[in-house]
Amino acid sequence: MSEQTEIQAKLRVVVADDQAAVREPLAAVLGLSEGIDVVAAAADGTEVLTAVAAGPVDVVLMDLRMPVMDGIETTRRLSEEHPEVAVVVLTTFADGESILAALSAGARGYLTKNAGRKDITRAIRAAAAGQSVLDREVQDRLLATARAKPQAPGQLPEDMTPREREVLTLIGQGLPNRAIAESMFISEATVKTHINNLFAKAGIRDRADAVRRAIAAGLA
Repeated sequence: MSEQTEIQAKLRVVVADDQAAVREPLAAVLGLSEGIDVVAAAADGTEVLTAVAAGPVDVVLMDLRMPVMDGIETTRRLSEEHPEVAVVVLTTFADGESILAALSAGARGYLTKNAGRKDITRAIRAAAAGQSVLDREVQDRLLATARAKPQAPGQLPEDMTPREREVLTLIGQGLPNRAIAESMFISEATVKTHINNLFAKAGIRDRADAVRRAIAAGLA
């Protein structure tokens, strides 16, 4: 692989946080990670949108509480205007309202600032590949929110099979494909087939959306 090809293969990341004491060290640390190129550091949502428009950008690591334009609105704008750009939230806020708002806006990942560099880089790579990463604290809070405000099933397609419903339930519980396969005593390839089918039937765009739909349907 040539040097130019190697550079092009790196994930282009924008780091967004209103606090310079957080933003600058985080950008510097991520810039040292293999396969990641931090192309911009933004202090608010408008700077994020400017950086993405100047692009290309693969992933935005997004704080939620920022001036001018917060992370939720910025994520929503990116989802509408630049759907090819994945958003991973990195914030101190892990309340159910913030999590659901971010996922509803289109975030693919949600981490708290307790996450280490390995967790953050793994989430960035997963998001760029179209996958979702929710850390354990976030998963637990989502489940607690679902239990506190249960909703009746009925928001899912009638032609969804029992197996597909079971897979969606396990996704809603935060299980990765391997754990789902082990729980259902099937192969990971079969899990992926079920996921592809249920995503197509229910109009689910990614794993974060699947978690949201599972909770809304009372399955999580």
